Amino acid sequence: MRALLIIDVQNDYFPGGRCELVGSVQALERVRAVLNRFREKECPVIFVRHINTRPGAAFFLPGTSGSEIHPDIAPMEGEAVVVKHAPNSFFQTNLQELLQAAGVDELVVCGMMTHMCIDTTVRAAKDYGIPVTLLYDACAARDLEIMGNSIPANVVHDAYMAGLNGMFAVVKLAEQLEF
Repeated sequence: MRALLIIDVQNDYFPGGRCELVGSVQALERVRAVLNRFREKECPVIFVRHINTRPGAAFFLPGTSGSEIHPDIAPMEGEAVVVKHAPNSFFQTNLQELLQAAGVDELVVCGMMTHMCIDTTVRAAKDYGIPVTLLYDACAARDLEIMGNSIPANVVHDAYMAGLNGMFAVVKLAEQLEF
């Protein structure tokens, strides 16, 4: 059985938030469309919510509205919400147990940030033997900088998607997802 895993689509990643991502609003539209299709087909949906407990953390702080899942895709009764404190959605969470209990053996993954929690979780799913379909246009990233070089978010996003495609996931557009 296949489940939708929506990772960290939380208020701080949107305009006015503490860590706005490039393309977050557009990615949200696609997440919402895919979520609606999973709900219509009565397929399992699991939300992942990051709560940042690191000292000096700037976003997803406990008890803040920025750490809440975006209201446009609010979980419905019966949909699981996994709380995590690290980039890997499997690390020190009950995600693997939830998947096993529901008979889920395949994931469709979308969310934020491409270069952090999406990447880490998709790679971890491979370690658990779980095939992943990764939705290219239902994820978002941000500009990065290293050694004085600025890397635009679209380049970051494409590089990570290209690195995951094939070995760790099958990367598709949201509209290409078949039921």
